[in-house]
Amino acid sequence: MTPVSQVIKEQFSNMHLIFRLAAYETKSKNQMNYLGVLWQILNPVLQVAIYWFVFGLGIRQGTPVGDTPFFVWFLIGLIPWFFISPSIVQGSNSVYAKINVVSKMKFPVSVLPTITIVSNAFNFIIMMLVLGAILVLYQIQPGLYMIQLPYFLISLFIFLFAFTLLCSTISIIIRDFQVAIQSVMRIMFFLLPVLWDTNRLDPLYQTILKINPVYYIIEGFRDTLLGRKWFFEDLNYTIYFWSITFLILIIGASIHVKFRDKFVDYL
Repeated sequence: MTPVSQVIKEQFSNMHLIFRLAAYETKSKNQMNYLGVLWQILNPVLQVAIYWFVFGLGIRQGTPVGDTPFFVWFLIGLIPWFFISPSIVQGSNSVYAKINVVSKMKFPVSVLPTITIVSNAFNFIIMMLVLGAILVLYQIQPGLYMIQLPYFLISLFIFLFAFTLLCSTISIIIRDFQVAIQSVMRIMFFLLPVLWDTNRLDPLYQTILKINPVYYIIEGFRDTLLGRKWFFEDLNYTIYFWSITFLILIIGASIHVKFRDKFVDYL
C-alpha cells in the first residue's frame, strides 16, 4: 500500500471519529465564554465589517468591481479565506498540539489535520449559507454555473488536507516552520485576490500570483457564484492546480508515514 492510499484509507475508516472530535473541538473552543459558539459567527462578522469599512468605503469609496457590488465581490473571496487561513495554521500545529495524547494510545495521527479542517468547516458552511442569502438580496444569480460549486468545495478540501498533512509533519520536525507558516499566511492574505482585483495588474504579475494554488480556489468561487465562467475554460490552470495538489499530497503522505512513529522523539 502506498503512503497516499494508506493515509486516505485512515481518513475514511475513522470518519465517525473525525466528526465526533471536530464537533467536540468546536464546542470546547468557546465553552468558557458567555456567548459560546456564537463567537464563531461574531468574529468573522466583525472582521468583515472592518475590512468593508477600510477597503470598501475607505480605499474604493464604494465603487463596484465591474458590475458586481464590492461588498458581494470581496465577501465571496473573504469567506473561503476565513476557512483556509485558520485551517492551514491550526492544521499545521494539530499533530504537535495533540502528540502527548496520541503517544499514550493507539490513534491514527493522520486524522488530526482533518479534524481541524472539519471543525473549521462547520463555521464555513454557516457563512456560505449567509453568503447565499446576501446573493439573493442583491439579486445576483449564478445560473447553471452553480453546479460547479461542489467541484471547488472538493478542490478546497483536498488541497487543505494535502497541505496540512505536509505542514503538520514538518512542524513536528522543525518547530520554526509553524512560526513561518503563520507569517506566510498573513502575507498571503494581501497577495491573493481576496480584497483587491488582480485583473488590473500586468499579465506577468498575474501569472506570478497564480502560482499560489489558493488563488485558483478563491477565483473559482467567484467564477461560480458570480456566474462568470466554467473551471475547464482555463484547462492549463486547472491541470496546474491538481498537479501541485497531488504533488503536495504525495510528499506529505510519504514523510508523514516515514516519521510518524518517531514524532515523540522530536519533542
